[in-house]
Amino acid sequence: MANNLPDAGDFDAVTEWVFDLDNTLYPRHIDLFSQIDQKMTSYVSDLLKLPRDAARKVQKDYYRNYGTTLNGLMTVHGIDANDFLEKVHDIDYSWVKPDPALGDAIRSLPGRKFIFTNGDTPHAERTASALGILDHFDEIFDIVAADLTPKPAAQTYDRFLELHSIPSKKAVMFEDLPRNLTVPKSLGMRTVLIVPKNIDIALGEDWEQDGHDGQHIDYVTDDLCGFLTHYHADRSR
Repeated sequence: MANNLPDAGDFDAVTEWVFDLDNTLYPRHIDLFSQIDQKMTSYVSDLLKLPRDAARKVQKDYYRNYGTTLNGLMTVHGIDANDFLEKVHDIDYSWVKPDPALGDAIRSLPGRKFIFTNGDTPHAERTASALGILDHFDEIFDIVAADLTPKPAAQTYDRFLELHSIPSKKAVMFEDLPRNLTVPKSLGMRTVLIVPKNIDIALGEDWEQDGHDGQHIDYVTDDLCGFLTHYHADRSR
């Protein structure tokens, strides 16, 4: 997929920079999320007393239909969210390496910077710390702050914007899942889709990239740092 970079002046009005976490702030090929994915399968298998293949099917059905596996498990089985979040985020963060160039690019953005994730804050903090970029963010809005209602639910974006007094027309959102950019676009936010270097061999579910060429997506890039660096270069001219 070709990169679609902003023209000079496109982001002049932006004061609020909103970033998804997993597979956005670090590239999908690092595959950190695969550890969480396997933990979720184990959780479903243990909870429902299912073999792993059957548990994985249930997990993915919940993910697609409810936004997250957690939301599906809460809705259908009434599980304890804190127990789930603690167990599935017990992973090895050494897979993520420091990215000083990305850190510089984020730190230099004019305005506030946010992480907006369907994970929890401890996971976001550990991931951003491993990248060396945690200190460059003003706030983390996680699934707990969202009252356990995940993206792409409209009320979750409304809650985020209201909590942090964010004028949506002055915001841009970076996200790896096309469906999670539909509501931001409708609210007047600029939208940037982060795609893998080779979308044809990308890890994850095929349907996750449905709508990647939709009108709700303003920009597409397979290099977040390069995208931000391009913005800074245009801004300094």
